[in-house]
Amino acid sequence: MQTEIEKREIEDLFEDLLKSFTRPLSAENEQLIRKAFQFANAAHMGIRRKSGEPYIIHPIAVAKIVVSEIGLGTKSVLAAILHDVVEDTEYTLEDIHNMFGAKVSSLVDGLTKLSGTFDSNQATNFRKMLLTLSDDVRVILIKIADRLHNMRTLESMPYQKQLKITSETLYILAPLAHRLGLYAIKSELEDLSLKYKNPDVYQQIKIKLQSEEERINYLVFDFSKPIQEKLHEENFDFTISGRPKSIYSIWNKMQTKNVTFDEIYDLLAIRIVFKPKEGISEKRQSFDILSLITDIYTPKPDRIRDWITIPKANGYEALHVTVMGPQGQWVEVQIRTERMDEIAERGFAAHYRYKEEGASESELDKWLIKIRELLRNPESDALDFLDEFKLNLYSQEIVIFTPKGEMKMLPKGATVLDCAYDIHSELGNHCIGAKVNHILVPMSHVLKSGDQVEILTSDKQTPKPSWIESAITARAKSKIRDSFKQEQKKHIEEGRNQLNEQLEKLNVKPASNTLKKLINHYGLHSKEQLYAEIGMGLVSLDNLETTLLEKSVNKFVKFWKLSFVFGSDKKNETLVIDKKKPFLLNEERKANFQLASCCNPIPGDDVVGFASNEGQIMIHNKSCPEAVKLMSSHGDDIIEATWTKSKMLYYLTHIYIRGFDHQGIANKITNVISNEYGINMRSINLDAHDGIFEGNLYLYIQNTDLLETLITKLLNIKGVDTVSRKEI
Repeated sequence: MQTEIEKREIEDLFEDLLKSFTRPLSAENEQLIRKAFQFANAAHMGIRRKSGEPYIIHPIAVAKIVVSEIGLGTKSVLAAILHDVVEDTEYTLEDIHNMFGAKVSSLVDGLTKLSGTFDSNQATNFRKMLLTLSDDVRVILIKIADRLHNMRTLESMPYQKQLKITSETLYILAPLAHRLGLYAIKSELEDLSLKYKNPDVYQQIKIKLQSEEERINYLVFDFSKPIQEKLHEENFDFTISGRPKSIYSIWNKMQTKNVTFDEIYDLLAIRIVFKPKEGISEKRQSFDILSLITDIYTPKPDRIRDWITIPKANGYEALHVTVMGPQGQWVEVQIRTERMDEIAERGFAAHYRYKEEGASESELDKWLIKIRELLRNPESDALDFLDEFKLNLYSQEIVIFTPKGEMKMLPKGATVLDCAYDIHSELGNHCIGAKVNHILVPMSHVLKSGDQVEILTSDKQTPKPSWIESAITARAKSKIRDSFKQEQKKHIEEGRNQLNEQLEKLNVKPASNTLKKLINHYGLHSKEQLYAEIGMGLVSLDNLETTLLEKSVNKFVKFWKLSFVFGSDKKNETLVIDKKKPFLLNEERKANFQLASCCNPIPGDDVVGFASNEGQIMIHNKSCPEAVKLMSSHGDDIIEATWTKSKMLYYLTHIYIRGFDHQGIANKITNVISNEYGINMRSINLDAHDGIFEGNLYLYIQNTDLLETLITKLLNIKGVDTVSRKEI
């Protein structure tokens, strides 16, 4: 039961929710929201969150995010308040339908299906749920609000659950928020994910940002002053503010660019939001302001971005320009109208509110239609789809033109093949290449913004397996796989008929035991694969009778093969893992774990373990993309892992080095590695050109402390400019 203090707190939170509506609530809508609150409060009575607070606080908080941070209306608020009732209590969707209507019931149904995590089964649910995306995106927006509140209160969850939720957030929900235009929410989701996945890194960057705060504030004032004077002279109604880079984006840039915090120059962006003057287009006024700014500060020619003429696929509109500031520092300036600013902050919801007032169809609408088309394919694999869907969420866009001048937007990095499938499936299936700007190119050619593309086809052309590598969009990959599946169906049917004919000649029935024997004999995984390989002629049935007469594998041997065994003297010992305790990575347990080849962690790295099918613990660096994917889709297999000190184990590490070439530089580098630190080298490769050398060192390192010391020492060598750790 709730205490009196808790009851007052809940009432205060609910009243605060009602006050957060920017538009006045009608008496009828307020009554409906009060009814939903009372119903949900009674339904969740006695249930508490992991933090110990009454559960009803969570749906109220989600509803507050829905209305104040996303800008949705009454039906969405009702669904947010009720979103866990069907899943967690005895009430049904029918009850919701009877009390609040079909639309609210539909939203709650969608949210119920989308609950949980994205393992293979939940990926299927997620796929089904996205089918509603193009019809009613509010389900996804409420889900993002639900996740945001869960992330804000994640400290009460156990370690494994934190890893699972943060990885799932980074893998799909933050990119989805980005695609739907929710920049502020996307940034907070990423920052909170980093806070729980890499708390030390998060705190270090946060402290450095705080120490820079005074300098940044001065820069904003100093930089903005002459701009404000000019804008006042031209009678613009405006506000200027500074937007610091998010903690996650700083960390991500440090990782991808191999730079330190001090080397990131674009920590700050200046934002100008103005109220347009009547009778003059928003675009023209935005360029007028751009002209005023470049009269004051010198622009960087390759850093002017016009997203007003061609908005981003998530509806974002603005002018961006990077200029040289008064302190010799590059500063990005963003120019927006009030309408553009609301769309930038609230994304999809604001976009559609303005669309109702007469805005034309955007790339966001077209993207949603394409997603629905992809999802309606009942044969596509759910996890494959999720992978490909996620790949296209963060994509920057390029603009290409057809021979008739029609404009199309594609993700950055898109190829001729992607363009062909974007226009029409049959065009993609028969594509043999293209003429780009009247020059003949292959289908793997990567397109650039502004290209004019004429797709070339042949009736004899059909999709090939290698095409998957030439495509980057989910649509193209899905269509290529579809064509393979149709072809595979023919092979399966043909193989089934061939096998049944041969078995009939031998008076053998195609029973499950017979098929299992053949599957095992040929080293295959399923009867469908067996049929397909027979149909394609890869498996011969000439020795079918001999194969069927072979003895089965001894049951004991079969059991032994399936057991988790470690060490030559422990053939029957199964590894027992206590998930409540960290798995210790030391020399004694070396046979029990394996270091992932995708990230090659070494002692001192922040790592996580996964129970593999082979019975070993696979150790990944927490920031490894493959680990993020595994934590988001196979959270139950997460194992906390920690290094123990060992002087016996060495780990292969790749170091990249670059600098100014001079006589003896190679000798100085190898002398530091071998003579000063006694580190064994597997290989060293240095190459010099035009006075600059660069190279790759493969060394056997004990831990990150030694690695960091070595990197510092190498950087002290005269001429060495860059030393960084790379993936192997």
